[in-house]
Amino acid sequence: MAELVREPIDLERAIRRVEAPAAGALLTFSGVVRNQHRGRTVTAIEYHAYDAMALRQLDRIEAEARRRWPEVRIQVVHRLGRLEIGEASVAIAVSSPHRAEGFEALRFAIEEVKKAAPIWKKEMYPDGYEWIEGS
Repeated sequence: MAELVREPIDLERAIRRVEAPAAGALLTFSGVVRNQHRGRTVTAIEYHAYDAMALRQLDRIEAEARRRWPEVRIQVVHRLGRLEIGEASVAIAVSSPHRAEGFEALRFAIEEVKKAAPIWKKEMYPDGYEWIEGS
């Protein structure tokens, strides 16, 4: 179910993919490009990935979330390419019977994406750029 996309993330589509009649909680997370980082002005971000490996890792993260919280449905979507300020770079949709396990699964997923997915972030500044690790 995980996806890498090069166009704006369709959060409503991700929500539709996880909706379930037994779900009492529907949770979403969107990570968006901000205009500053560590005191520097950010003008845009470029995300690059080893696509095949990144998809395998995102699928693994989803599978692990489902293993830990069996009643949870989850989708992770990460955008690649150039993103402007305010655009979503990652979105996670989770449905679960109750909010507690939904929040746990959501937190697990975003932390694992940042830690394990081979997706690299290049921050663009008015005077150049920098590759950022662990993003």
